[in-house]
Amino acid sequence: MFEVLENEILAPELHKLTVKAPRVALARKAGQFVIVRADVGDERIPLTIGDADVASGTISLFIQAVGASTRKLVKIPVGGFIRDVAGPLGQPTHIEKWERVVCIGGGVGTAVLYPLVKALAQAGNKITTIIGARSASFVILEKELTALSQDLQITTDDGSRGLKGQVTRVLAELMTNPESSPSAVFAVGPGPMMKAVAELTRAKKIPTIVSLNPIMIDGTGMCGGCRVDVGGEVKFACVDGPEFDGHLVDFDLLRDRLATYRDQERKALDRCSSDKCKIGS
Repeated sequence: MFEVLENEILAPELHKLTVKAPRVALARKAGQFVIVRADVGDERIPLTIGDADVASGTISLFIQAVGASTRKLVKIPVGGFIRDVAGPLGQPTHIEKWERVVCIGGGVGTAVLYPLVKALAQAGNKITTIIGARSASFVILEKELTALSQDLQITTDDGSRGLKGQVTRVLAELMTNPESSPSAVFAVGPGPMMKAVAELTRAKKIPTIVSLNPIMIDGTGMCGGCRVDVGGEVKFACVDGPEFDGHLVDFDLLRDRLATYRDQERKALDRCSSDKCKIGS
């Protein structure tokens, strides 16, 4: 059992849970994740470890309440418990001194991006961070990312905060200036956003790392649920990733696989529309 010490609302349907998990906190590295279950028999959910504090033995998990299982997780109060937290899993982010790095987060991907930005900053990189969101109320971690970045820019779909439009608009402008063009790009967010970023950087051969979010079950490479196509080879995001060369990822296949269980997810959410959830019924 893993105690929830804090449950903070960052944006609509997005929570930050601080969880007591000393062994995970001690072993965790940037880019790795855990698989959690709210209770016995519940769905296994992969979540990036947003941050860790070895001294207090805690980890931070950013959870977007979009389905039945994630809604159940974010309802766990302070002092409550998560049944299982398994990890750290996955390959750590390859960190080096790239000099100028652009880090792009879209939606809840900004939360996943945070530990990468922190590790890249500690390695001495000069970082420009771009946060993309639907509107001003969905912009998250601005203060934390500003502290780690030389420059932080915000885009929103409706123009209610920062530049109206997509993150690629800012990236394209940075790439036109030799003084701001990046040596590497990290992108985390919706598949279409990561695909657009990778297509933009491909022509200039700028190394582009993306963090993939396929369907995942056991987190050990046994089930094959998280398989993705990278450079024409089958990879498993849980053990080979979750980060890959964005220029080699088949994003169209990723999109199709993410939609596999959409109907089942919708039915599960409908069953949990009342206060008494009926997961598994």
